[in-house]
Amino acid sequence: MDQKISIKIAGRVFNLTASSPEMEELYRRAADAINARFAAFSRSHPGRSALDILSLVALNETVIRLGMQRDIDQYKNAEKQLEKDLENYLKDHTQ
Repeated sequence: MDQKISIKIAGRVFNLTASSPEMEELYRRAADAINARFAAFSRSHPGRSALDILSLVALNETVIRLGMQRDIDQYKNAEKQLEKDLENYLKDHTQ
């Protein structure tokens, strides 16, 4: 069931539609995280425009996401290698 919600990011209100209560919670948590990062960057970069600060927030969050994706890919590759090693070990020791 779609639900209309309003969230505020950097002092601006955005009207969105959440497809579920879980999605609404994600939108609200994301807005809170963005606002916290916005406040931190605003303090560390005084005099910058809201657009500049939001650009820094977007860059920072994207760098974090890409780093996490890289880590996930490395873990998946390590898992595949461990599975191969286990298969080879079992093949060698069960004959």
